[in-house]
Amino acid sequence: MFGFGIGELILILLIVLVVFGANKLPGIGEGLGKGILNFRKAIKSPDSIDVTPEKKADEQTNEKR
Repeated sequence: MFGFGIGELILILLIVLVVFGANKLPGIGEGLGKGILNFRKAIKSPDSIDVTPEKKADEQTNEKR
């Protein structure tokens, strides 16, 4: 896994625990999970913004003639 062993992963976890504290870790994990979920949804869903200008009613009737 990226060349990290068990010792390195435990060391990283301990550093994160010291920096953020035990009370904030669940919130950080939840925020990270929601961010990843929203990113995946944004990638999979088609663009929902339509930027084409609307035609006026008189322009539409002129095109039909």
